[in-house]
Amino acid sequence: MIKTIFKYTSNFFGIKEIYVKLLILSLLSYFLIKLIKIILTKIMVKRLMNDKQKYEVIKKIHIICNIIFILFILVLWNNYVGNLLTFITFLSASFTIALRDMILNFFAGIYIKLNKLFTIEDRIEIGDIKGDVINIHSMNFEILEINDKEHGEQSSGIIITIPNNFILTHTLKNYNKAFKYIWEEMRINVSLDTDIKKAKGILYKIVNENSTIKRIPDKMKKQLDKATFEYRIYFNRLKPVIYTKVIDDHIELSIRYLIHPKKNRNVLDELWVKILTEFKKNHIVLVK
Repeated sequence: MIKTIFKYTSNFFGIKEIYVKLLILSLLSYFLIKLIKIILTKIMVKRLMNDKQKYEVIKKIHIICNIIFILFILVLWNNYVGNLLTFITFLSASFTIALRDMILNFFAGIYIKLNKLFTIEDRIEIGDIKGDVINIHSMNFEILEINDKEHGEQSSGIIITIPNNFILTHTLKNYNKAFKYIWEEMRINVSLDTDIKKAKGILYKIVNENSTIKRIPDKMKKQLDKATFEYRIYFNRLKPVIYTKVIDDHIELSIRYLIHPKKNRNVLDELWVKILTEFKKNHIVLVK
């Protein structure tokens, strides 16, 4: 009966019977591997409690299953690869272009992983797209979009899928590649008659007592020690610093401090609440 099906399909599509057989076996192996993925994923999800562990284990299961599938296909089609390539060369130009993009995406994916341009959970900006990497596939990667800096750089909830070859033609910014923290500056404008020494004293106390900021310099130093083996990076100062600048009819105080990009908005909120409270107590006037 199976031979009859193969023969009928072969005659109907005008394809050699052996190719019909190989195609059907390829499809069956695909669905079998997919079923194994689902079963293993369900088993591991029940056993693992931590979300990060679940993600990493499931990702490994998918990679291993995909490798097994590819190896099986290569063995299955081994004696017919030459004929298959000959067939592909006669396909239309549009298919050739599509195939070229697929090949570019595939090798760009290898380039991303080998050079570790970014990993899962890194915050990146590529072109005009900014977000946190949540998935890296062989053909594309996915990021969870974040809003612009004016709106706190918080997640919009939108997942953007980007072809891997996008990195070959666009500038990539990685906020976490060498170390987890970035320099942030918040500007406070006060009137010209302000007691600057007093104002800066209040600001230093507020920023240095912040529970998140005060732990970072020591962590950053350890990360810098590791990063210097690969990058020519150094900072003269890791603790918060306040710069003073006179602009027209007011004084600008810039607080520069290290922070994790994902925690910055909450820290800014805490700092501003304390600054407003303390300045009000000490009659320090803020200006636009």
